[in-house]
Amino acid sequence: MSGGFPVAGAAHAIRASHEIVERALELSRADGAIVIASESSTVNLRWANNTLTTNGAARDRSVTVISVVGRSFGVRTTSAVDGPGGDGDLAVLEALVRASEAAARESEDAEDYSELITPAGGPPAASAGSPGSPVGVFTDPAERTSSAVFAAFARDLAEAFGAARAEDRRLFGFASHDLTTTWLGTSTGLRLRHSQPTGSVEWNAKSNVPGGSVWHGQSTPDFTDVDVAATDQHLRARLAWCGRSVDLPAGRYETLLPPSAVADLMVDLYWSAAGRDAAEGRTVFSRPGGGTRIGEMIGPAGLRLWSDPGAAGLATTPFVTAASSSATSSVFDNGLPLGPTDWILDGRLNALVQTRASARSAGRADAAPGMPGTPVTPLVDNLLLDGGGTASLDDMIASTRRGLLLTCLWYIREVDPEVLLLTGLTRDGVFLVEDGEVVGAVNNFRFNESPVDLLGRATEIGATARTLPREWADWFTLARMPTLRIPDFNMSSVSPAS
Repeated sequence: MSGGFPVAGAAHAIRASHEIVERALELSRADGAIVIASESSTVNLRWANNTLTTNGAARDRSVTVISVVGRSFGVRTTSAVDGPGGDGDLAVLEALVRASEAAARESEDAEDYSELITPAGGPPAASAGSPGSPVGVFTDPAERTSSAVFAAFARDLAEAFGAARAEDRRLFGFASHDLTTTWLGTSTGLRLRHSQPTGSVEWNAKSNVPGGSVWHGQSTPDFTDVDVAATDQHLRARLAWCGRSVDLPAGRYETLLPPSAVADLMVDLYWSAAGRDAAEGRTVFSRPGGGTRIGEMIGPAGLRLWSDPGAAGLATTPFVTAASSSATSSVFDNGLPLGPTDWILDGRLNALVQTRASARSAGRADAAPGMPGTPVTPLVDNLLLDGGGTASLDDMIASTRRGLLLTCLWYIREVDPEVLLLTGLTRDGVFLVEDGEVVGAVNNFRFNESPVDLLGRATEIGATARTLPREWADWFTLARMPTLRIPDFNMSSVSPAS
């Protein structure tokens, strides 16, 4: 018996997630163990035809146990750790631990094997933390969201509905807010905790004009920065642009890509930036003849693409949490502290995503002073792009002689990983700009482009702003991107999509 818990195998309820982590570690018979517990609370609103239609709330809890036996590992995850009254059930937890150990014993040695992270390798004071710190106290309970987060938003939304009805416009949309608390513990003594707020709101406005449909999206930590009146004005203005319809053929057009579209493309680039895959010659970041393109210019001077878990307004988990291993993640890196990483710096490819194992393969991750080494640069859950520009989207429209303005991209799929060729559709507003003014709405297109090529071809980079990548919003919301001017964006065919 340890820490007030009964002996293993006895039916018992464990109430707190941090206790579940501790008890799972106590139950472990493996050479090493990692336990990740998470609790999420989510609220949402949905509206259609200028009327709130549904609202919902949900809570979830899951536990992942990673057992290390020799140089192999096994992973098992469950949400069924709740016994009577919603408390953790020790018997269920022990079965989970034993299943992960059995999986580890049956597995081959892991290619990404590394010693588990120790407390000395974690964020400063992460084991104890302090109230209000980004990591927090490990024994703190989960933080919760509630419908109260929508109080001001819902009030302002009702006013927007009234204005839309009066002008024969229809508003549709969805707003969601999630607060997820994660506890991570290891057999080496690491204890980490983090609470992550994630919010987003997506609008679709429609008019009775054929093709009259426009979209706007925003990410937000708490909805206090969502200006409903300003958003409605933005949607109203874009619907007015739909009053004239212009049919254009497929071809290459000077095109303004707004921040949301840029974000979708850059997220695809980011997810494709595995150092291991590049070193093996399988991606756009592979150098012909061997090696990677680290150090090559892939964008204009001054261009910077980076991630930072502490970025203002985009803060995210400051340590690695990985329930599986892949080219971009390793379960053995759980608890590794995250910091700022420049993926592109001054136009040059500066870093690729490297786990400790892939960094060792590429070159010594902990090289001695004076010797080159490949840094360990794990994925971070945010992405920022800046080229030093100050022009707003309106400024860039005003300086366009003739070109297209997109709203967002949709249904993006990879065609060729070796050049990162992507295909997808435009959606909810493609507009023709002539002599500095928007003169009408254009039919939708299918596009074929590589985000890496686009960075090298951009002729203007606007001011950076927080945005929501529409295609990837279910998985990635924390982004700051500029508008890009591309002189020859490839609209490969006309799309019947509306």
